[in-house]
Amino acid sequence: MQTETKTDTQNMAKRDEKTMSIKTLTKSSAWDVQENDIFRMWEGAEKDPEVKENIRHYVDIIRNAFMIEEVKGDQNIERKKYEKMGYKVAEVKLDDNQRITWAIKKRPIMRVTDLTYENIRHITAAKLIEVLDRNFGGGWESLSQSIRDIIESGFDISTTTLPKERLHKKGGMYEKKVNDGFEVLEVPKGTWVEAIFAKIKPEAEKPRLKLESKIDEEDEDYEIEDTYNRPDEDDEEIDDPNDDQITEENYSTMMEIETDPDEEAEEMSVYGDD
Repeated sequence: MQTETKTDTQNMAKRDEKTMSIKTLTKSSAWDVQENDIFRMWEGAEKDPEVKENIRHYVDIIRNAFMIEEVKGDQNIERKKYEKMGYKVAEVKLDDNQRITWAIKKRPIMRVTDLTYENIRHITAAKLIEVLDRNFGGGWESLSQSIRDIIESGFDISTTTLPKERLHKKGGMYEKKVNDGFEVLEVPKGTWVEAIFAKIKPEAEKPRLKLESKIDEEDEDYEIEDTYNRPDEDDEEIDDPNDDQITEENYSTMMEIETDPDEEAEEMSVYGDD
């Protein structure tokens, strides 16, 4: 089996970007594209009536991953100002009578508070370690529970705290984790060190519910027979007795005759006298 190379993955990502459009863009997938892609997709949707009617909706999706500024005043001066700050600047058409100039820049992920459920799977483990290193001090437990939940939704995280001289012990946890592809952040704590290991979680496939019908879907004449009130085949059908069929011989078997207790007592006394 051939393994997928980094180049193959990049080529697949480029193909996906080409097939994406403003209408298929989501708050998560917006993190996969760049500023020029947004301008290209918007240009391709200029004549789409659905986009025109829901401009605010699509702009809100873009704003989740990009900062958007409208360039006003002297276009040349404003354009250069935004370009120096790393923005891409271009003109977009909102409707048939309105064209404006946008300055767009991908939102940076610099602090742990920049991490969201939408972007956590769009950064590498090395990038996560960089963000944690820039914000750390107290260790993994110093992060708020909400931030830890976001991180752990996209990464496998484990920690260990050991004396400095024992952390890099040959054959220890540190070596095993690194060999398994984990990135590591070391947080000094006096003479001890907390090591935080991070590795991207594989995306779990969503289970598909498959319902198999025993009835051929093509057989439209198939009817389900209602047997709810039908007796079982093993049950014998018992008819009520017919008066004409009752005779002296079978009468006693057709019904139970109750005897009088006083009569039984009298008969017993007769036998006793004898």
